[in-house]
Amino acid sequence: MSETSGAGPAWRELDSTACSIARTMAVIGEPWTVLVLRDLLNGIRRFDELVDHLGIARNVLTRRLTTLVDAGLVETREYREPGRRARREYRPTTAARDLRPVLLALMAFGDRHHAGPDGPPAAVEHDCGAPVTVQEVCADGHVLGPRDRVRTVPGPGSRRRVDATAGGSG
Repeated sequence: MSETSGAGPAWRELDSTACSIARTMAVIGEPWTVLVLRDLLNGIRRFDELVDHLGIARNVLTRRLTTLVDAGLVETREYREPGRRARREYRPTTAARDLRPVLLALMAFGDRHHAGPDGPPAAVEHDCGAPVTVQEVCADGHVLGPRDRVRTVPGPGSRRRVDATAGGSG
């Protein structure tokens, strides 16, 4: 992304709290949250299985799941094993599945820049067996390369940043 140009305010003049990235990070930016989503998207549904697979503290997982449920990224369903009390399992919603490209991009970055000497620890494949990749593509179908320039322009929900010194005596 790069600074805006042309008509309209420059990126630095816009209120960063009105940013969709900032709003998304307010939900998924806490430690463990993305990993909880990763496991849910990979089919781990039950609380004890999440605790075991992630090695996460139960109280932390409870808070992360509550946040995800409140944000509409996860829904709960009741289940009961024979002779046991009713429990809840957690399932990703369509909104959570919309985050899959973000998780795939994080994985690709990690594979390129942080994989160990043995290479990436996992691969993602389509049902046909081909590897899944993430690409940047504009609405006209142009595939962007690492050297292609893009710019961020104000959208309909943008607003100008309030200058902290406005109205002051400085």
